[in-house]
Amino acid sequence: MTEAYATIVFLFVLFTLLGSSIWIGLALMGVAWVGMELFTTRPAGDAMITTIWTGASSWTLTALPLFIWMGEILYRTRLSQDMFRGLAPWMRFLPGGLLHTNIAGCTIFAAVSGSSAATLTTVGKMSIPELRKRGYPEYMIVGTLAGAATLGLMIPPSLTLIVYGVSINQSIIKLFMAGILPGLVLAGLFMSYIMVWHFVKPDQRPAPEPAMRFSKMIAESRFLIPVLCLVFAVIGSMYFGWATATEAAAVGVLGSLILAMFQRSLTLSAFFESLMGATRTSAMIALILMGAAFLSLSMGFTGLPRALAAWIDEMQLSPITLIAALTLFYVVLGMFLDGISSVVLTMAIVEPMIRQAGIDVIWFGIFIVVVVEMAQVTPPIGFNLFVLQGMTRHEIGYISKTAIPMVGLMLLMVVILVAFPELATWLPDNIRQ
Repeated sequence: MTEAYATIVFLFVLFTLLGSSIWIGLALMGVAWVGMELFTTRPAGDAMITTIWTGASSWTLTALPLFIWMGEILYRTRLSQDMFRGLAPWMRFLPGGLLHTNIAGCTIFAAVSGSSAATLTTVGKMSIPELRKRGYPEYMIVGTLAGAATLGLMIPPSLTLIVYGVSINQSIIKLFMAGILPGLVLAGLFMSYIMVWHFVKPDQRPAPEPAMRFSKMIAESRFLIPVLCLVFAVIGSMYFGWATATEAAAVGVLGSLILAMFQRSLTLSAFFESLMGATRTSAMIALILMGAAFLSLSMGFTGLPRALAAWIDEMQLSPITLIAALTLFYVVLGMFLDGISSVVLTMAIVEPMIRQAGIDVIWFGIFIVVVVEMAQVTPPIGFNLFVLQGMTRHEIGYISKTAIPMVGLMLLMVVILVAFPELATWLPDNIRQ
């Protein structure tokens, strides 16, 4: 009865605070404070100060602002124009044509950004007008871009994976490596969708692209070299054991600044804008993590996570049944909260459940990123939908409908991960130490 009473109190205070439009980080701290006051004898103020400082001073967390800053710098360069020029000659021959530049562009930029919104904005600001000019259907332009931009959450460096790793005290590098193969498979699913559209809707195909000499294609490909070098510097340095996640983030910032210098596309004012943008985003995520750490402590004192894990164990649910239930849970939760908030809000409860069920925590990190990706393109709080609305001036309802096939492909990705867990675990198990 104590656990049931605590659950009711936690949920009531949480939804009251969230409904009053208080920042999520402060709402989590408020819930934790109430729990500490009602269910423990430990002074809530002392516990909050200690927990918040411990959570905010984590060395692992220093990678977060650096990766965010790297994405902010690249967002203000000519990277998107150069990527489109370098990719277009090779995408034109595939069934579906230049629509594949949405997927390939988002996949490449995701490897140097870590943010879904930054990926969407950077790739979209170039691809949308170019694809419209060539006569591609609007619903395909918008839908593929909405789905492909979510790859920024999975392909390293992923901000969501950093937050997840900090929340459960797991290796960030192993989580990054775990996201590579599933991210590429999901990109392949998106490209397969475009190819199916090409053959099913032949009347909607635009006019074929004019012929281009092979030497010209090679010449245009040179625009991809800078960003591919940056991808190797960031991901390769972690895989080969040359750098930790934080050191790789510093390499990424330095590389993005060098890239911007050679492009001459980053002014002094844009530099300070990138710095302030990274500061605002980092502070927001850090505040959420502080609140989540305090809430985890508070829930630990009540015994709620242990009781829930024991209850799940008594139900004798198979891991697959538990994963199916959690998929539904996170899809519904994602309709009302952004991805990072969903992760930190639930980890105190979910982590004991998955450990009790014998589910690999590295694999679960990739699973949770896939279901959080769905939250980016499902109304009413799908963040990518709002970004696309600002870029295209379409209604949210229209953008949501164009993204439905991509949500279906993400659900298929969950099935693939369950059927082939080695997709997420093979690379971390074989990483160079």
